[in-house]
Amino acid sequence: MNRSPARRKTVKKRMPFRHCKQRRGRRQITCPYCHAPAQLRPASSIYGIHTKDRTAKLYVCSRYPACDAYVQAHKATGLPMGTLADKSLRQKRMQAHRTFNQLWEKGFMRKQDAYAWLCVRLGIPEADAHIANFSEYRCDQVISLCKEFLNAQRKVKYNGSKQHRIDR
Repeated sequence: MNRSPARRKTVKKRMPFRHCKQRRGRRQITCPYCHAPAQLRPASSIYGIHTKDRTAKLYVCSRYPACDAYVQAHKATGLPMGTLADKSLRQKRMQAHRTFNQLWEKGFMRKQDAYAWLCVRLGIPEADAHIANFSEYRCDQVISLCKEFLNAQRKVKYNGSKQHRIDR
């Protein structure tokens, strides 16, 4: 497929990857912890028989298991879904996703509106609103903001549906 130079620049601008180096037309992903190169491997190399999707691929630090950093790859493009993460950051990102997803799964907002809300609250552009790229600090912010919103919605629902007894 022939792409014009202008199109190529647009694609590069839309897909910023920290810890990536351009080499012979391919990106070299490096581990943010030990700076070793990451390798594209089947998910079964990490999860073993517990792999949910046998076609899934992961970018894994070449020093694995000494360096426990990896991230899932997009099925269609093979590009990393975010930055490589160690166990504590992966757990924090999963917690941030679970909390954030409640905003749209419980019907408070549409998914697109939830991301727009998150961008405004975090003060970041929509292009940077990917939990898979967030640090532990940013994940903590997401969790806190979402819990604050969900608690406020519960109070509104509770106060609106219950009659209050006045003790004398």
